[in-house]
Amino acid sequence: MLNVTLIVPGNLKEKYLRDAQAEYIKRLTSLCKFNIIEVSVERLPDTPSEAEIATALEKEGKRILAAVPKGSYVYAMCIEGKQRDSVAFSRELVRLAVNGTSHVTFIIGSSFGLSEEVKGFANTPLSLSEMTFPHQLARVMLLEQLYRAFQISSGGKYHK
Repeated sequence: MLNVTLIVPGNLKEKYLRDAQAEYIKRLTSLCKFNIIEVSVERLPDTPSEAEIATALEKEGKRILAAVPKGSYVYAMCIEGKQRDSVAFSRELVRLAVNGTSHVTFIIGSSFGLSEEVKGFANTPLSLSEMTFPHQLARVMLLEQLYRAFQISSGGKYHK
């Protein structure tokens, strides 16, 4: 069974997002060994300078990288990443598992994204969409896509 870790900034504040996250985690636990790690987010002023943003991303990045399980295949969720449809994403996860990968980690950045160090560390940059989404919603969207990918690979009826 594939180990999947999701590393995310902060915790979900809205109940509806926490409920959605809990539902997908419950569904995923029968399909993979799932773990979520929440790292702290750097506080920034309302209108931060580029330097303040860069410093915050660097600090968050160090916490993120410290949390990545050793030997894990890492996806950085970022705008520069390549998009995949659900079937291709499912096939990619299957290919990783067949080729001996036992642990896959997905990293979502804070509202200003990910540090260059984290992006450079990742094996694969991945994008959910060309559209911009709040990072907390992106967390739920990624969980749904992970569930869908496992359903596709197991022949489940969820994906239509």
